[in-house]
Amino acid sequence: MESSIQDHPKLAIIGAGIGGLALAIGLIKRNIPVTVYDAAEQFSAVGAGIGLGPNALNAMDLVDNVFREKYDEVKTQNEKSEFEHSIFDALYAEEGFGQKRGWTRGLVGAPYFTRSSAHRKDLLEIMKSFIPEGSVKFKKRAISFEQVAKKVHIKFEDGTSQTVDAVIGCDGVKGLTRQAVLGETEPEEVQPAFMGMYIYRGIVPMSKAKEILGTHAGDAKFFMAKGKALAAYPISRGQDMNLVFFVTYDKPWTQGDRAISCTKEEMIEDLKGFDPKLLKLLDYCGPLRWPTWHHPKTSRYYKGRICLLGDVAHASSSHQAAGAGQGLEDAAVLSHLLTLIKTPDELETAFQVYDAIRRPRAQKVVYTSFEAGLIYTWQHPKIGDNMEAIKDNANERLHWIWQHDLKADIQKAEDDFHR
Repeated sequence: MESSIQDHPKLAIIGAGIGGLALAIGLIKRNIPVTVYDAAEQFSAVGAGIGLGPNALNAMDLVDNVFREKYDEVKTQNEKSEFEHSIFDALYAEEGFGQKRGWTRGLVGAPYFTRSSAHRKDLLEIMKSFIPEGSVKFKKRAISFEQVAKKVHIKFEDGTSQTVDAVIGCDGVKGLTRQAVLGETEPEEVQPAFMGMYIYRGIVPMSKAKEILGTHAGDAKFFMAKGKALAAYPISRGQDMNLVFFVTYDKPWTQGDRAISCTKEEMIEDLKGFDPKLLKLLDYCGPLRWPTWHHPKTSRYYKGRICLLGDVAHASSSHQAAGAGQGLEDAAVLSHLLTLIKTPDELETAFQVYDAIRRPRAQKVVYTSFEAGLIYTWQHPKIGDNMEAIKDNANERLHWIWQHDLKADIQKAEDDFHR
């Protein structure tokens, strides 16, 4: 279904990340005009690897089927055929990776699952190709949103302003649109919660990864220990390996929102007990500790004419590789709902339906991803360091995410909107 450009409400997307661009692609595909505003000077590929499950790929297809086709051209799969259907191979982080215990492999996946991931910059390059010139306005940091007379008035840091019929906030885990939606009624939910974990991250050329890890390079691995872990997986069509070291931290995080500097010695001390090969990979990680944040509770995804999408609504840990997929699902549902609108007065009905369908599922992903982080760092009270139980749990916990019927969600959204 397509809408007429002349009569459609004026929409603004705040944030040109994956969620914001996915929504923009979906709207442009459906002939709905939209402008994206972003604080950065240009498209930013902060972060590195992104894992996408079957549900995320289906969402791409429903946003724009060409989007999925283009992703297929840049995706990276596991290198060896025996890992084709594995999201990761669970191993011990200790010296020998568990072989001294008789542990050689802990495959997690499903026969219908084919692992794929992408470098964030490759994914953004694809997404940019769908966006017409001038549709994204850079250096536009929003500093306030005011809803007056069924309009939203946006003020920007550069002194300019814009008035639109609706704002869709896609401005990330600490985005200002969250304050606009939750600030008056649920102020305690505005700020994200510290997950009790910081990370070291980096990218190692695959040739070097193979020198260091041998046969363990080239395929997604999760090396686990008490209170710490390493996720390593191929990106950039197998040219690089993405590294994420997780370190638990049982105190409140009081050092601000951004990464903080540390020394190489502190990194090594944090990961004491890891196999020396894994510690060698720290040469490819900046000496920076990145705090991790999530939104364990969000009571609403919209207020009036302002709606939340992606991480600003439901930021989660990366332990189920499901965060980006939830933003893509949001975009698929909301872009369809916005095609049904005949007048601006129907915007809030669309947001209400979107909230009812997307929020329960996305918040469950937040909770279960946090739980997975506890399990994979041996902190779950019932599972502990039982790797067989960890593997079995991992093999059960992802099906409801991967096999979700998004087409049924979209059909229900349309039926509920008309009702």
